[in-house]
Amino acid sequence: MLKFYLIACLFLCQTKSAQAQKLRVLSLGNTSSLRGLCAVDDRVIWVCGSEGTVGISTDAGISWRWITVAHYEKSDFRDVEAFSDQEAVIMGIADPSVILKTKDGGQSWLPVFQDSSKAMFLDAMDFTGDQGVLLGDPVDGKVFLAETKDRGDSWKIIANKNPHRAAPGEAFFAASGSNIKWLPHHHYSFVSGGKESALYMDSSGYFPLLLVQGKETTGANSMAIDPSNPNQAYITGGDFSRDSLDSGNALSIRFHPFQQRVPKRAPHGYRSCVEYLDSNKMICCGISGVDISEDGGMNWRMISSKSFHVCRRAKSGKRIYLAGGHGIIASLNW
Repeated sequence: MLKFYLIACLFLCQTKSAQAQKLRVLSLGNTSSLRGLCAVDDRVIWVCGSEGTVGISTDAGISWRWITVAHYEKSDFRDVEAFSDQEAVIMGIADPSVILKTKDGGQSWLPVFQDSSKAMFLDAMDFTGDQGVLLGDPVDGKVFLAETKDRGDSWKIIANKNPHRAAPGEAFFAASGSNIKWLPHHHYSFVSGGKESALYMDSSGYFPLLLVQGKETTGANSMAIDPSNPNQAYITGGDFSRDSLDSGNALSIRFHPFQQRVPKRAPHGYRSCVEYLDSNKMICCGISGVDISEDGGMNWRMISSKSFHVCRRAKSGKRIYLAGGHGIIASLNW
């Protein structure tokens, strides 16, 4: 009888957990591919994507206001950082490479950074308070970096302190705006992909990663920092030309001293974005589905085959949002 009781309890717990970990689609159907996502809190959400598209919700995704940014109708906006329902910056990757800022909820946009040269391709932004850093593909072998100290009102190009030159075919993916992250004491780290895949520290660190690499479609895409231990992080990626490949697509890392661990059970394919919920619970997503982990990324379980480019936890709150192609936006109940 006791054995039966324990089995029944285990079944009920697993059933309850499976029901809780369910995606809820909030928006679907517009033609934009959404790769930028920022949730200010549990209710205020900004997204951006192709065809100059920006979306804003102030009611947790129940309703959306869609904007096509004037004069940038052909731009591909792949990253957004929002500070409120009124203030945000968006990043266009190329032709031109541009950062635009709004302070009136998207009614008007001011260019705060722009470079129309063919060599320039922007990849990601990250902010800590008013300070932000911008990452772009290598130009003449040197990683492009710029910083802001006023929430993106102005930007200053900075010299990369890292002496390592990017290898031919090594670059950064503008898949989800999460391959560069601020670390404590005003340092930052970023991950590369392509012919080589590595972790860069802004001062002098360069560490090859145990991820699939060697092609333009391979390597690291995204990095997340453990919210309770900034010396611990997680990296996802893979090969987006073989999106179901479930090896060489994820790593748990420690910055100092540098260590990397391969998961026992990897995510089920290429994953363009990863996010911590807490030190143990994690989510990652890609074009072949969504996975979750409840043991710090050592074992992953697929919960959906729906395609997403980006997943984010609210900066101030607990809700998790996802976005992807064909204007899909979803939330995860956990």
